[in-house]
Amino acid sequence: MAAPSYTPRRDAGLAAYENVLARAGLAPVAGIDEAGRGACAGPLVVAAVVLDQAGIRRMPQLADSKLLTPAAREDAYGHIMRHAVDWHVITIPVNEIDGFGLHVCNVEGMRRAFAGLRTAPGYVLTDGFPVRGLGSPALAVWKGDRVAASVAAASIVAKVTRDRMMLELDERYPEYGFCRHKGYVTVEHLRVLDELGPCPEHRRSFRCVPEPGHLQVEGE
Repeated sequence: MAAPSYTPRRDAGLAAYENVLARAGLAPVAGIDEAGRGACAGPLVVAAVVLDQAGIRRMPQLADSKLLTPAAREDAYGHIMRHAVDWHVITIPVNEIDGFGLHVCNVEGMRRAFAGLRTAPGYVLTDGFPVRGLGSPALAVWKGDRVAASVAAASIVAKVTRDRMMLELDERYPEYGFCRHKGYVTVEHLRVLDELGPCPEHRRSFRCVPEPGHLQVEGE
């Protein structure tokens, strides 16, 4: 009898890592990812999602959240809520990002999102960089949201959650256009920042965010 293969198969698509881990007796698998790391306004949102093989088969819509349209993300989000074994989301506000630094908040957010799970996964996949102190075996996967179903699911949950929050912030600060750029650095966003200065939801520790009270003087 041949020994099981623990190498991800290219033809397995997004389920390759989860399939290998299941064969090794390490299912279900948790994926962790964030949304808002590159934004200069709004919170950082981190999600942990636990998937088993049966759930993955019921979610053909899974993909990196950045590759999906808003409508497709919402549809995939609904399927994740129905078929995931478990999930947990945390948000990190602007004052913590400015106070502790983005990377520190990102890593701590991954720990907090994982700690909020009710299900103990057999293995954890994180997007991009390793996270110590999870208390479970884990692997950092480069571009994990494009190659692992659980990480892709976490990226969708984090992105949809954050986008909804940015739409709420757009109602409070409509002049900044958060409904369009979601707090990321765009030409439009920088122009409004230069004209109006930051609102309370801007990350003051980011270089592109001017000091409060800054106004562009003509000819400056």
